[in-house]
Amino acid sequence: MASAATIETEKYSLLEDFNVDVEVDDEEYESFSLCFWVYLLNSTTFPSTIIRQVHSDMSVSAPFLVLDENKKMMLLPLTLLHKEAPDPVDTSSWTQVPSVSTKSKFPLEKWVHVGCEVSRNFMRLFIDGNMEGEQFVTSLLTKNAYPECPRKISLFSVGGDGYSVQGFIQCAEVLPASDHVEHHYMKDPPLMLSVNKSSSSGIKLDDCGVWQASCKEMFSLDVLLSNAIGQPVHKDVEVVASLLYADTLPEAKMGEAEAPLLIRDEGVQFSSDDRPIKLLNGRSSFKLKISQLSSNSDDRLFWIKFGIRNAKDYPFLQAVSNPIRCISVSPEVQPVSVTPKRLTNIDHLSSTESPDLLQNTSSVKRIRLGKESVSGSEESYQQCNSHPQTSRQVYSESLFYNVFGYISYDNFYRFCIVCCEKFENGNGMRLHEEDNSSIDSENSEMRYTISDSTIFKYCLGNLIDKALLLKEITNNSSDDEVLEFANQVSLYSGCSHHSYQINMARELIAEGTNAWILISRNNQHVHWDNVVYEIEEHFMRISKCSSRSLTHQDFELLRRISGCYEYITQENFEKMWCWLFPVAYSISRGLINGMWRSSSPKWIEGFITKEEAEHSLQGQEPGTFILRFPISRTWPHPDAGSLVVTYVGHDFALHHKQLKIDNICESSERYMDAKPLQDMLLAEPELSRLGRIKRSH
Repeated sequence: MASAATIETEKYSLLEDFNVDVEVDDEEYESFSLCFWVYLLNSTTFPSTIIRQVHSDMSVSAPFLVLDENKKMMLLPLTLLHKEAPDPVDTSSWTQVPSVSTKSKFPLEKWVHVGCEVSRNFMRLFIDGNMEGEQFVTSLLTKNAYPECPRKISLFSVGGDGYSVQGFIQCAEVLPASDHVEHHYMKDPPLMLSVNKSSSSGIKLDDCGVWQASCKEMFSLDVLLSNAIGQPVHKDVEVVASLLYADTLPEAKMGEAEAPLLIRDEGVQFSSDDRPIKLLNGRSSFKLKISQLSSNSDDRLFWIKFGIRNAKDYPFLQAVSNPIRCISVSPEVQPVSVTPKRLTNIDHLSSTESPDLLQNTSSVKRIRLGKESVSGSEESYQQCNSHPQTSRQVYSESLFYNVFGYISYDNFYRFCIVCCEKFENGNGMRLHEEDNSSIDSENSEMRYTISDSTIFKYCLGNLIDKALLLKEITNNSSDDEVLEFANQVSLYSGCSHHSYQINMARELIAEGTNAWILISRNNQHVHWDNVVYEIEEHFMRISKCSSRSLTHQDFELLRRISGCYEYITQENFEKMWCWLFPVAYSISRGLINGMWRSSSPKWIEGFITKEEAEHSLQGQEPGTFILRFPISRTWPHPDAGSLVVTYVGHDFALHHKQLKIDNICESSERYMDAKPLQDMLLAEPELSRLGRIKRSH
């Protein structure tokens, strides 16, 4: 893990100051590698020489590393080693000598790792640790050709031809043949500040790549500090935001009444200059508002520039947003007349989610403490009405969920009508129906810092939308605000399970970030075998169960969920973590924790798929059941971490039902005499015997 210290800017230097000496000896130096990180500015012109070469027998330097007219990098032979080296006097000769060239254009305004491996008989060019090409050449050195002393050659940069190449260089080293270029690439990558444009919210992107933002509303942007290979870097620094005109360098200027760029922190607005945001796990989340309209500035566009406070003015430690047009109305609300109509064909579940839990063909049963009854034999579906209970009423409801309709139609329709009416009238939604006239507008704004449109987007968004919103909310809101947001989502969606996922978001994100830091150790790819121990350690701690380890089959399923093979990336890890953390969180709760710990009988055999459960129950007696955590439910799905019972019905068909573990666990934690979950399961008329998993080999 990178240390939480200030940024070491002294290790970055101008490209024009680069100068190294290489001693070439016919016996000791079979080959050497020149490795460095380079950041070229957009002002670079083509063709240009990046690094030149010269030795004592030369009166004029010759090119060594160049950018050709097609913006491709070329490595040329060394004058002291190779017969094919370019003529220092003939400036056009380098275009005719053997060389190694990159396959694509060399990027600008980006850190790139360059490795030049030079030997007597070949040259190799590496970009970002990968070999771009190899060229065989003829050696000038023969045995005992220069017995008196080693020969020295200087490699240097003067900023290109006519100062046409401007940029920065970092970690330049000459390595012996025994050191690999790939090791230098991973050794100490430089830092770079960037705007995570994919996580922006409250702004709209037009066809020209211009963002539209309202001067009346806040929008969110995430700023990332990472190294050049994409790993987050943890530094104890602050990031400052400022507003610029997109066509000029000076910052936007307004009257003294209001700052051009406002930032909200802890529910209060400040001038962006007065409120830097601290990096947390390599990320700063900004809630911003532009107070100056583009129409009042000759229709000019703006940039938001982010920079690290008290750091040198390096371009790679700064980041700018897309060009922004600031308008007076919300870019997300269309000015159309809204007349709510009855909606049909509501898709309650995301199309990317498996219909696993919809396969409920059995009657809905009811369970009481010490007494059971069956409501009827006909097929029935119940709306999910799962707000937290205040008494033992939970035991008079079904032990199972029927999950057809997480957002009930009535609640969804009511929410849409309220939203449409309020937006049509130009007012924000009131979060409660009672008279709020006694609460002034200032106090109301301080109380509700998460907008109503955010609640609306969360209720109707898919899993990716929900995850991005929760990341933004947890980064910018207090625990009380997150709790209030969870309550409002539960209210308008008609499903309290959302609250469970929202309330665990902060811990899930923090634990996952720390886990990946420990696992990756600044490596972009980690071998799966090196990940297993750390995953198990985190799982056992979160699940509060140190007596049961994960099995080989459990880890194979986790690897399948992550989508990785031999090596795991951060993206793979996050996919797996969004499934594993809610499962571990559920296991940590009393009723399920006891079942997970139990080895005889083994109530929960481990992580299994729906297909494995069905295969194991083939040919079993009615009432035989298996408990499993559904693979298709990952955070922030409202059923992530839930338990499903797969059982053989009286009709000898297989059925899948989800347990109402949240209400049951809450009640068991409240009442000391609550029944164990296994007793409640066996009290169900359709469940009589615990099945075993048949592993296929």
